[in-house]
Amino acid sequence: MTEEATKNALIMPFIAALGYNVFDPSEVIPEFTAEFGSGSGKKVDYSIVKDGNPIMLIEAKWCGSDLDVSKEAQLLYYFNATPSVTVGILTNGVEYRFYSDLDKENVMDQKPFLQFNIKDINDHIARELKKFTKAVFNADEIVSTAEELKFTGAMKSYLSEQLIEPSEEFVKYMARQVFEGVLKEKTREKFKAITKKAFTQFISDRVSDRLSSALLEEKAAAKPVIETPIPTEEKNKIITTQDEIDGYNIIRAILRSKVDVKRITLKDTVNYCNILFDGKKSICRFYFNNPEKKTIVIIDCEKKENKHSISELEEIYNYSDEIISTAECYLRPPIKKDHLAAPPPLVPTNL
Repeated sequence: MTEEATKNALIMPFIAALGYNVFDPSEVIPEFTAEFGSGSGKKVDYSIVKDGNPIMLIEAKWCGSDLDVSKEAQLLYYFNATPSVTVGILTNGVEYRFYSDLDKENVMDQKPFLQFNIKDINDHIARELKKFTKAVFNADEIVSTAEELKFTGAMKSYLSEQLIEPSEEFVKYMARQVFEGVLKEKTREKFKAITKKAFTQFISDRVSDRLSSALLEEKAAAKPVIETPIPTEEKNKIITTQDEIDGYNIIRAILRSKVDVKRITLKDTVNYCNILFDGKKSICRFYFNNPEKKTIVIIDCEKKENKHSISELEEIYNYSDEIISTAECYLRPPIKKDHLAAPPPLVPTNL
């Protein structure tokens, strides 16, 4: 496949998937050349524009080529010379590498803050890519995201290296957490093996726990409990959407460590979807009928309704403390009214 074919078959559809009109030059400029000149006479393949200013530059290679940003003079040149640009992308249509200027302002970094293969996009990558879409692109947030991804990626790489071959510094740090004696050479060698074994077992245990939880949640979510008889004419209007089921499962995931998730049920209505504790006590309600404006209403211990607007279902996790607080109220034993009554007046014993 040639470079031009790669652009047409792979890269342009990717740009379109981000919400930009590849046939509108006010949004996507092919063969971009800035007004200050073109340096060596070449051009960057695409510039994505917002409010008349370039915000992302894309340098495209043919799908079989290796990606080496140090050799991409045009991408580096235009990124460094165009202050409005926040992101530089180097791609062969299959692999994508996103760069910013985190190390030095207006100078594109040598290391990408985000990279992925289009054949292997997971939920995490999908969530990050949403931030680059036309609908939500925000330069300040992109820089913050890039910084977080850069350091998160660096830490993951470091931990991955330590898992394979723990460094002496890492072994010393781990040993000091559990051993108070002198770390002689023989002791360090011993703790190197222990550190590697503990690290491996910890990850294995976490994966096992995650799989077990996922299987339990999948089994429980296979058939959401919908209780209370509903009139036939009203029942015909009720459609439990996938968003409502996904939201219901998120609530169960939040409460899984606090209560038996079998006690958390779903009851759908025409106007909203109710999430209940023991089939009768409201934890929260979903108002998801308008896809452009989703709202979750959390009922607190005093029966007060707290409304929160969300754009993505994952934002429900932001209100985990409120949701847990409501469930914990229902777990407490009821206070008997007799305990609240005033004590009887004392009667003198000498009468």
